[in-house]
Amino acid sequence: MDRRTFIGVVTVGLLAAPLAVVAQQQGKVARIGYLRRTTLQPADIAALRQGLRELGYVEGRNLVIEERYADGDAARLPRLARELQQLKVEVLVVDGLLTVEAIRGLVGLTPIVFTIIGDPVEAGLVASLDRPGGNVTGLATLPLGAKRLQLLREIVPAGRVGVLSNPANVTPGDLERFSDAAKALGVEVVRVSGRSPAELAGAFAELSRAHVAALFVAADAIFFSQRSRIAELAKQFRLPAIYPEREYCDAGGLMSYGTNVPANFHRAATYVDNILKGAKPGDLPVEQPTKFELVINLRTAKTLGLTIPRSLLLRADEVIQ
Repeated sequence: MDRRTFIGVVTVGLLAAPLAVVAQQQGKVARIGYLRRTTLQPADIAALRQGLRELGYVEGRNLVIEERYADGDAARLPRLARELQQLKVEVLVVDGLLTVEAIRGLVGLTPIVFTIIGDPVEAGLVASLDRPGGNVTGLATLPLGAKRLQLLREIVPAGRVGVLSNPANVTPGDLERFSDAAKALGVEVVRVSGRSPAELAGAFAELSRAHVAALFVAADAIFFSQRSRIAELAKQFRLPAIYPEREYCDAGGLMSYGTNVPANFHRAATYVDNILKGAKPGDLPVEQPTKFELVINLRTAKTLGLTIPRSLLLRADEVIQ
């Protein structure tokens, strides 16, 4: 081999090496699972997809998202989780507490990224916020029941408030904090249960019989999926209500205070990216929200014959006219 031929071979080899690396990287397809206890929530999955796109993941090229929805039936979650396991997903993105509890014993060491849990430490899902340990991490929403009750009282100085919650999705700490807040405000609490959509009408009828003056709706995936119906029932029974997410106000609810849920799914993409790059979920700190949204629906206030204090309107992040 003469000198010119040798140099040519070496040059081609040097150029080909990085191209081979690029081809290898482009050839790797990340496969993640997306599991919800409810039906499809378009804004949430869209936010996750957008977050992943911003990090360089493109479906059909280097990303596959396997979606599964329990449609409000928590008993379906284990079967759906096993389906995702059989598809060999590398990370599972899920919604809240009941979903994690239903699947974490079934998915082995597959990392789980949650997006809507008030206090994951109190719920026993992580050892601490800074060092979760195990295979579960994600984004907390913080317990905000006391603040929501205070905001509700600014609109309706009621002595008796109804609380709609799913008993399976409430921790002892949630109950204690809310009871302390209610006592401090001089509020009598009437609790009703909603474990499924079929129980909602009966729950509102029970609240009516108890003559509550206002309603506090606790965070729950079933309630979120039924938000339009709950908002209509609240109007039907003339109950001013506060909700945990702004989407309730978009559906006709009076007022909401809480974190932006699609924003949490957008942030979840960062967790997915870190895990796909080799990070252990137990080493990724649970992220807490730093901003909370207050949304008020003046159309609903008018329907209910309410006047919203100007001081509250000035603090709102959005007022729906």
